[in-house]
Amino acid sequence: MSSFAKKAVLAAALGSSALASNAAPAGSSDQQKPTVVLVHGAFADGSAWSKVIPLLQAQGLQVVSVQNPLTSLADDVTATRRALDRQTGLVVLVGHSWGGVVITEAGLHERVKSLVYVAAFAPSEGQSVADLSKDYPPPSGFAHIVADKEGFLMLSLEGVSQHLAQDLPAEETQLMTVTQGPVRGKNFEEKVSDAAWKTKPSWYIVSEEDRMIQPELQKAMAQKISAHVVTLAAGHTPQLSQPAEVAKVILAATADISK
Repeated sequence: MSSFAKKAVLAAALGSSALASNAAPAGSSDQQKPTVVLVHGAFADGSAWSKVIPLLQAQGLQVVSVQNPLTSLADDVTATRRALDRQTGLVVLVGHSWGGVVITEAGLHERVKSLVYVAAFAPSEGQSVADLSKDYPPPSGFAHIVADKEGFLMLSLEGVSQHLAQDLPAEETQLMTVTQGPVRGKNFEEKVSDAAWKTKPSWYIVSEEDRMIQPELQKAMAQKISAHVVTLAAGHTPQLSQPAEVAKVILAATADISK
């Protein structure tokens, strides 16, 4: 065997040893803990979970924050399914706002064992956001949505600071305004093909001071899906204004499927 070949064999052997030594032992507690996959809403990006992520990680959980393109329901569901496909264990799937529509469909994935809706839309099969909202007065934040020529929507600084996240300091809402993801307006007319909450246990955080989704609509959706309900005195982004309370609900969902 040539000197080069011997070195290649030795390197492969060393690499295999390193992988084996770093692998978690079979049956370890880390292997059994669910992974939390977080799905952001409209007018946001994956950093919307920045305060919740470290709280979950401190409990030894693996966490993934999906970056939704916000270009269609199908595109966002595909992005979420890609994240789910990468997991090797059980998953708690969490959605905020528009992200609730996404997890309702993507939550059919075999790895997902429970759902957490955070001030989120929870449609039934064949329903869209427009269908859910039609019987409720428009929230005040809707008056501050700006559309571009291609039909993508963004919130003005006033919309973010006074309606999306009125319970956050100005420096945070300014950053949120700059980093928000434009959302295709037609997304809100697209209907889900199935609803994962029909067969999987769900949790729902109702934001009582929400100015983007009517609190009464949130309560009605939570009741419809037979969710475990937690109510917070919060605006539309409780994961940023009350991250510890949101983390508690997610941890409850992970504990439930770890029994």
